[in-house]
Amino acid sequence: MAMTLRLTADEDHALVLLASAWGCSKQEAARRAVVTAASRLLDDAAITALARKHVSAYAATEARIRQARGNEGA
Repeated sequence: MAMTLRLTADEDHALVLLASAWGCSKQEAARRAVVTAASRLLDDAAITALARKHVSAYAATEARIRQARGNEGA
């Protein structure tokens, strides 16, 4: 589902920092942040399962990116 997210300059800067730390786009960082916050705040099995699914997928993707970046420098 598409959505427009309007942020202040400070919020956008925070999102840029988060995306940089996670090594992903701002769009992906916003999605991760929503799932992460929901899993921390809500005692809901569906949210917890969604977070577990996405966190493991992100970890595998990050590992592949890090490996590819390491191979480029060699």
